[in-house]
Amino acid sequence: MIKKDLILVGDKVLIEPDEGEGRTDAGLYLPQNVKEKEKIQTGKIVKTGPGYPVPDPTALEQEPWAKAAIDKYFPLQAQEEDYCIFLRDQGVEIEFEKKHYIVIPHSAILVLIRGSNTED
Repeated sequence: MIKKDLILVGDKVLIEPDEGEGRTDAGLYLPQNVKEKEKIQTGKIVKTGPGYPVPDPTALEQEPWAKAAIDKYFPLQAQEEDYCIFLRDQGVEIEFEKKHYIVIPHSAILVLIRGSNTED
């Protein structure tokens, strides 16, 4: 069996959406009128793309047939395991290995909640 890996391009973010109602595990409460309109949704970030491409200024000085420099990216603020609120209408639903995900551009994220690993 061939192992498949999901690779996100550019500023895309892969989210496992919440299916529950009311208060989320992170303690957020979405009012019923917002949920009915389905404008926003919550979920856990599973994977992120490399970020926003940054053009290499030296590429303009090179000959067109010369090998291009290594691609550079400005990293995304979102990280794996973050919890987020995002704009649902900007997402694309996919199913990968029998799991439901939503792919959104980084700009569709409204809020990030990042847990800390510190123990009291």
